[in-house]
Amino acid sequence: MKKFAKSLISAAVLTAAVASVSAPAQAADKLLLKTPIAFGSHLPALGTPIVWVADQLKIISGGNVRMKIYEPGKLVSPKEILDAVSSGKVNSGYATAGYWQGKIPAASLFSAVPFGPEAGEYMAWLYYGNGMTLYQEMYDSSGYNVKVMPCAIISPETSGWFAKPIEKPEDLKGLNMRFFGLGASVMEKLGVGTVQLPGGEIFGALEKGAIDASEFSQPAIDQRLGFHKIVKYNYFPGWHQQATIFELLINKDAWADMSKSQQALIETTCKASITNSIAEGEAMQFPVMEKAKENGVHIRYWNETMLNTFQTTWNEVAAEKSAADPFFKKVWDDLSTFRKGYDLWEANAFLPRATK
Repeated sequence: MKKFAKSLISAAVLTAAVASVSAPAQAADKLLLKTPIAFGSHLPALGTPIVWVADQLKIISGGNVRMKIYEPGKLVSPKEILDAVSSGKVNSGYATAGYWQGKIPAASLFSAVPFGPEAGEYMAWLYYGNGMTLYQEMYDSSGYNVKVMPCAIISPETSGWFAKPIEKPEDLKGLNMRFFGLGASVMEKLGVGTVQLPGGEIFGALEKGAIDASEFSQPAIDQRLGFHKIVKYNYFPGWHQQATIFELLINKDAWADMSKSQQALIETTCKASITNSIAEGEAMQFPVMEKAKENGVHIRYWNETMLNTFQTTWNEVAAEKSAADPFFKKVWDDLSTFRKGYDLWEANAFLPRATK
C-alpha cells in the first residue's frame, strides 16, 4: 500500500513538473496577428475575405492562432500599412499592393493590370510561374521587412460611373475622376484628372461635384456606396481590373519566429481565401446589376473605339513605366512572356462568352 501511495505521489510530482515546463511552451505557441485592413469589413469581397481568414485561423488552430482586425484608420491608415508592418509597429496588415505604387512602381503589377490576366491566369502565374518569387523580391529589394502572400482575389470590376454617355475619347477630356492604379495613368493620358479617394469618400465627392465620375469596385460593392443615386451610366468591361489581388503582409521577424506549422496554417488559409473570395465575388454581381437597371442605371459596354483607345494607351503607359524602372520592366516582361504562352491554352480551351 505504501509503495502504491509513493508511486501516486511520484506520478503527481512528475505531472506537475511536466505541466510547469510545458505551460510556457504552450503559451509561446499562441500567436496573435494584429491586422489593420485597408477596406472596411462590411464591404463584400473587399473587406469580407480577411474576416473569413480570421475566423478560419481561429477554428483550424483551436484558438492558438488568432487575428485581430482593425478597421481602416482605427490603428493604422490604409496608406501606412506597408510601413507599419515593415517597422514592426504591427505584425501584419491587409491591403492591395497598388496602394504602394508611389513608392514601388512595380507594386501595381501585383494588384491589377489593365487588359491583364483574369483570376485563373493571374493565379497560375503567381503560384506556378515566377510571380511569387518576383512579388517577394520586390519588397526585399525595396528594403521592406515583410513576408507577402496573396490572400484574396476578385474578378472584374466596373470601369466607371459617369453622369452622361461616353462614346468617344474626346468625351473624357476635362473630367475629374476617382481612378485606381495603373488604369489611372491611362486615363490621365486621355485628358482625365484623376484622384485616388478611399471608398467612403467617393459618394460625397460626387455629390459635391468635386469629381465628375468614379470607378471603385464590383457592382455589389459600388451599390453599397450608393453611386447609382448620383451618376447613372455604369460602364463595363473593367478593362483596368480584370482581376485584383489582395495581400496579407507579415513582419519578417514575426514570420521567422513562427513555427513551420503556424506558417503553413496562415499560407494555406490564405490560399483557401483565394477560392472563397473569387466565389463570393462571382456569385453576388448579377442580382445587383438587375436591381440597378430597375433604379434607372444604364449598363453600358464600351464600344470598340473606346476599348481600342484604352488598350493602345495602356501599351504606351507600360512601355514608359518599363523604361523608367528596371524592376517594373523585369516583372512586366516576365508576366508578358507567361501570358504569351498561356494564350495557346486560352484560345483553345474556353467556350465563347454569353452574349449581352
